[in-house]
Amino acid sequence: MLEPYLIKGRLEAGCDEAGRGCLAGPVTAAAVILPPDFHNDLLNDSKQLTERQRELLRPIIEREAIAWAVAFVSPQEIDEINILRASFIAMHRAIDQLSTQPEALLIDGNRFIKYRDLPHTCIVKGDGKMMSIAAASVLAKTHRDEYMQHIAMEYPQYAWDKNKGYPTPAHRTAIEQYGATPYHRMTFQLLDPQMKLF
Repeated sequence: MLEPYLIKGRLEAGCDEAGRGCLAGPVTAAAVILPPDFHNDLLNDSKQLTERQRELLRPIIEREAIAWAVAFVSPQEIDEINILRASFIAMHRAIDQLSTQPEALLIDGNRFIKYRDLPHTCIVKGDGKMMSIAAASVLAKTHRDEYMQHIAMEYPQYAWDKNKGYPTPAHRTAIEQYGATPYHRMTFQLLDPQMKLF
C-alpha cells in the first residue's frame, strides 16, 4: 500500500530516475507533486508494472498532478561526471522545472545531493512505498522509453526500441559488431567481459 505523504499537509515532491544501468541513452529523472487526495489503484513502482500499465498511468499523473517535470542528463555528461552524480543532477533539473515549488523532497534511494535549502528524505525502495515517488518513477521510465524509441529509428541495429539501452546480450553483440554511437556511455563496460572475440 503506497503512502500519500510522509508528513500530512506538506507539499512534497517525489523524485526518481530511470536508465541508470543502461549502456546507451540519457539518465532521466522526474519530480512529481500529487494532490493529497490523489488515488489510483494501478499506481506502483514502475518496475512492477507492464509497459501498457505505465502508458495508461502517464497521462493520468500528468493531468492530475499539482506539478510534474522530467529532465535528462546526456551520455556525454554521464561520462564526465559519473552516473551517480548524473542521476542527482537529473533530479535537480526536474525540480528546477516544477511550476509549483515543493516544501520538501522525497528521494528514491539512499543518497542525494542537497537541492538548495529544501529538506529531503531518502527512502530506499521509495517507489514501492510513496505515491509521489511511484508517480515519478512512471514518468521517468515512460519519457525515457519514448526517447529511446525515437533514437532507435536513427540506429535500428541496436534495437533500443526493445532493450531501451540496457546491457542485453543482443545489445552488446551489436556494439561488438557495429561499434559505439554518440548515444553510448563510453565510461561504461560496453562489451561483456565474458564475450568471446573471434
